[in-house]
Amino acid sequence: MVIHDISLPISESLATWPTHPPIKISQPRHLEKGDHATVSEIRLSAHTGTHVDAPNHFIPKGSGVDALDLNLLVGVTLVVDATCVEKISASELPDMQIPDNTERVLFRTRNSERWHRNQEEFFEDYVGITPSGADWLIKHGVRLVGIDSLSVATFDQSVPTHKALLGAGITIVEGLYLERISPGMYNLVCLPIKLMGLDGAPARAILIELPR
Repeated sequence: MVIHDISLPISESLATWPTHPPIKISQPRHLEKGDHATVSEIRLSAHTGTHVDAPNHFIPKGSGVDALDLNLLVGVTLVVDATCVEKISASELPDMQIPDNTERVLFRTRNSERWHRNQEEFFEDYVGITPSGADWLIKHGVRLVGIDSLSVATFDQSVPTHKALLGAGITIVEGLYLERISPGMYNLVCLPIKLMGLDGAPARAILIELPR
């Protein structure tokens, strides 16, 4: 198998959403201090790095990340080249040639190239999905959407896009790193940490190349 790790590495220097707490990592116990084992402590938002959003992130009384359907988070996935657009809206999506009955779509945008150059700085002008783009994806039966920014939505329209996608039962994966991924079909495996009732969770995401 050829496996591509599309997860962002988590460290204290990784950029976070502006209103979220910074990542803090400490080691209260360490072998070099004479302790019997090294034990690390991690403090971070549930929406750190590569992560999955749960419905209750934006939908009142929505389910938590532990209740997400794992069948949606594992399976054949289309990676779309969206590197030439400034936003993903209903007017841009038809040109991306997403076949009918596509369940899972990951958008590779210019965000990945920026992650490649600098993972420490948050940038507001990232490429995201607009409300009209969300409506287009819903109408075309997409059930999982992934993108290479910390939010699936554009910075100025975060709430309506999230509400539309999550309200329609679409699973959202954010913070992907797709710089070296060619457009096409892959097997996706993306498993969020099983945090009971929470609004999201960090995940390790990989793409497996399909047999040719």
